[in-house]
Formats: sequence, C-alpha cells, structure tokens
Amino acid sequence: MNQAMETPPAWALPLIVAALAVPIVAGFALGGPGVGLAVGALAIVALVVVAVRAKPRSAIETASAADDQRRILLVTTQDLDDPATVERIVAGAGLADAEAPAHVVVLVPAETGFLDRWASDRRAARDQAQKRLVLGAASLGKADVDVRARVGDPDVVLAVEDELRTFAATEVILVTGPAATDAPGERAATELRDRLTAPFTHVVTG
Repeated sequence: MNQAMETPPAWALPLIVAALAVPIVAGFALGGPGVGLAVGALAIVALVVVAVRAKPRSAIETASAADDQRRILLVTTQDLDDPATVERIVAGAGLADAEAPAHVVVLVPAETGFLDRWASDRRAARDQAQKRLVLGAASLGKADVDVRARVGDPDVVLAVEDELRTFAATEVILVTGPAATDAPGERAATELRDRLTAPFTHVVTG
C-alpha cells in the first residue's frame, strides 16, 4: 500500500526556511558563534522532531477477502474486565448472532513508556499486553464469541494498519478509556475514523 505524506503548501516553504534561518543569523549577530551554533542546533532538533512525528494520512486499506465471512478487528487499549462493556461490544456488533457468526481478532497494542522505548526494553509492555489479551479473549469467550488474539505495535494506528495488511476485516472496533485518561486512544480513534475504509466503531469504557 502506498502512503503519501502530507506536504506543506508551496507558499509555506519560504516561511519554514525563514523560521530556521532567521534565529540562527540573529544568534550569530547578537551572541556570537557560541549562541549562533546553539540556536542552530535547537532549530535542527526541532526540524527532526517535526519530521519524525509526521504520519502518513492516506486511507488505510484492508486485505482482500476470498469469501463473504464477517471479520471483525477488535482493538483495545483497556482491560476488558467490565461485563457491561463486553456486553455492549457483543450486542452492538451482533457477535451473539448464531445465524451470522463472525471471525474476531482481538488486537492489543503493546504500550511502552518513554524510558522503555529509549532503552529498547519492551518486555514489560508485551507482558502487560499479553495479560490484556488473555483477559479480553476470556471475557468474549464467556459471551460465546470465537476469538483470536494478537499483540501489536505500541502505536494504535500502526498496529491496526499492520494487522489489516493480512486480515481482511469487514469492521474495526476500537475500545479506549475516556478522553481525559486515554488521550492517545482518543487521538487514534480520530485518525482511524478519518483513514479507515472499513466501517469503524469507537467504544469508550467507563
């Protein structure tokens, strides 16, 4: 799948160059080489951060299917230990309908903290994700839903995109906490709503 990065309009490029060059020139003029080099380094760091945070905004396509079976990708950033939430998901998606059984994949992003990413230590995050997977699969199993579970990338959107390359989902359901306590989940919901071609449902727990 080709992904096009959002590029700034042509008129914005001179402004970007000026925003980088003017502080550097002013730093050399007012504070000498030391200040100029320091300002230049900060400008380069800011540019790198912006480039790294830039994300593809093209539509997220799903793998093609060879049949008409219903396939649901259930992504959760929360523990599915609340019977009311599980019941809401099962009822809302019609998962208890024996006449229209669905193949369900539960996907849990392996959430990592800053220090974990810096140290490249994601073992704790994957262990937590595995526990969340077991809990989610068990909760849905009690509701007579046949599920398969996977741990995905820490980035929710990237985890969904990776899974949809091979899983021909006909629907995507994202379960997050309230926006006040799960800001990354809320941002992921907004982006997935804009980019997914498959039907999308956002369920907020609590």
